[in-house]
Amino acid sequence: MKKKIALVTGGFTGESVISLKSAAVVEKTIDRDLYDVYKILIYPGNWYFESVSGENIPVDLNDFSIQIAEKKITFDGVFNILHGSPGEDGKLAGYFDMLGIPYTTCDQLTSAITMNKGYTKAIVADIPELNIAKSIQLFENSGQNRKRIESELKLPLFIKPNNGGSSIGMSKVKTWEELPEALEKAFAEDKQVLVEEFVSGREFSIGVFRGKGEITVLPATEIVSSKEFFDFEAKYTAGVTEEITPGRMNEEEVARVARIVEKVYEKLNCKGAVRIDYFLEHETGKFFFIEINTVPGQTETSLISQQVRAIGMDVKDFYTQLIEEMFEG
Repeated sequence: MKKKIALVTGGFTGESVISLKSAAVVEKTIDRDLYDVYKILIYPGNWYFESVSGENIPVDLNDFSIQIAEKKITFDGVFNILHGSPGEDGKLAGYFDMLGIPYTTCDQLTSAITMNKGYTKAIVADIPELNIAKSIQLFENSGQNRKRIESELKLPLFIKPNNGGSSIGMSKVKTWEELPEALEKAFAEDKQVLVEEFVSGREFSIGVFRGKGEITVLPATEIVSSKEFFDFEAKYTAGVTEEITPGRMNEEEVARVARIVEKVYEKLNCKGAVRIDYFLEHETGKFFFIEINTVPGQTETSLISQQVRAIGMDVKDFYTQLIEEMFEG
């Protein structure tokens, strides 16, 4: 008998637009010989399944079920493709844990920690060969904090919401005059802001996933942007960024990166597929950790999809491995 899978999408943040695009790809790609898929849209105060006729059928939050034509549908598992809150920050994971429903992404604790860039960096900082840019984590936008930034950090700086995604609210600051506006922009998105020194290097993003009981490190994608950094426009506007998969690294770099990112995956107790962004510093080739994304995009052009195809794997098989691994966990 086919397993019933809830494909959860939508969300409470600006990333919901990307989540819907990812869900559309997963919905049409997933193996229908193995799974019955129900797309569940989650918005503040409004969780529902959209029927073939266009009717919005509400989700019973007591047991995460839906009622279709007098028949109650419950789910064997959840394919989570909800970027941002509540799908990526641990809130949904905690809810599904209480109901005993397995899901394809990281558990509640890992999801909550990795959503916070500052806390994540503190945990992975002692991994051998991994470097972290000097930074300050701010909890309020005050004159005192601005003075602290000027005395402790060197320009240029990256200012970013600590819990955000898709580079929303992020700025590059080259002069101290630009700092107040950049901080306002970031604090508009989040109550915590990370201010870090700029690392001059080649930028990469690499997928890692657990399937068939083993961790697989995918080929990295090199990000060559015509913008100053990989911001929202660069990520989601065609032609702004060149994405090279596999990225241009020598054998030593490929082996070292694989070693480091597997350790990051293990140390953070990740599950499912994650994407890790990093720099290789221009002068030294050193690995600088940027951030981890525990619900990476799954659109046709998403980096994970490119990387899966680069190892000769069908994306449909990749999804099957994620789902089957969820039932093993």
